[in-house]
Amino acid sequence: MHLSVCHNADVHEAESAVAHVLAGTAPRLRQFVAVARTEHVTRAADDIGVPQPTLSRGIARLEAELGIALFVRSGRTLHLTPAGRAFLRHAERALAELEAGARELVGDIDAEHGRVALGFLHTLGSEAVPRLLREFRAEHPGIRIDLAQGGHAVLLDRLRGGEVDLCLTSPLPDEPGLAVATMHEQELRLAVPAEHPLAERRSGLRLADAAGAQFVGFLPGFGLRSIVEAWCREAGFEPRFAFEGEDVETLRGLVGAGLGVALLPPSTRSPVTGVVELPVTTPRTTRTIGLAWVRDRAAPPPVRALREFVLRSGPRLLDLHAGDAGSHR
Repeated sequence: MHLSVCHNADVHEAESAVAHVLAGTAPRLRQFVAVARTEHVTRAADDIGVPQPTLSRGIARLEAELGIALFVRSGRTLHLTPAGRAFLRHAERALAELEAGARELVGDIDAEHGRVALGFLHTLGSEAVPRLLREFRAEHPGIRIDLAQGGHAVLLDRLRGGEVDLCLTSPLPDEPGLAVATMHEQELRLAVPAEHPLAERRSGLRLADAAGAQFVGFLPGFGLRSIVEAWCREAGFEPRFAFEGEDVETLRGLVGAGLGVALLPPSTRSPVTGVVELPVTTPRTTRTIGLAWVRDRAAPPPVRALREFVLRSGPRLLDLHAGDAGSHR
């Protein structure tokens, strides 16, 4: 899911200037990435605003210069070869660096009239991120914020590839190229149907007590899915999933419908009908939410402005038990 929040018309002029610089600096890399993402020459040509024959010639020249096929052609559709997939990772990183440099050259050095892309987890989208952006916009009303919502693995891929500048995620990645900062420790509780035998354990229960239950949970690739599976293994069992999704409120509703149990952030709204949320005593079911960014990538002032704001205010704004928001998400 992609959203765009724009607060200043002047940004469009800067974006056009960035595109112009990139078109002159690295046309073939830009053409290659466009075709690789769409797997269709006509759509890629429309996306980057060049004639289709020009794009086709550019790809052919790039392959000739590299001495290797980057695509396998099937009619109008193209698929990356193994060499093309390997080259795409490097091309995306190179373009991200060029774009950062181009922004500085064309005037995005003004932190109040620039652009920043923020990625975040689905479980942070209903309250935590809107709360954070509301305060950031009050301080920096002219900055354009592009938002990307997704699972943990997808967000990290977008971060490495330069599609997002900053990423709010969990678990925190542990790899040399990424910098991370802890924002918040969030408790998860076992949500069970009101008629379930475990619903009587209001004071808490061991996760092992739910070993025989069906679970509903997040799709593979979501950070919370891997964390829940690790907790269940620690408790001595593998969870059986009756449903896998990507929206926390959908999962909570399915618990209320009796489809299964789920480890979820506590609800911040009125109690959901038919759902009882139980604290887990063993293991400790808390996850660390934090901010991640590429360690050595040049960060234009708008990116630094949002990063510094999140580092300063994120621990308070992501803790929805604090202030007037009331709970975790």
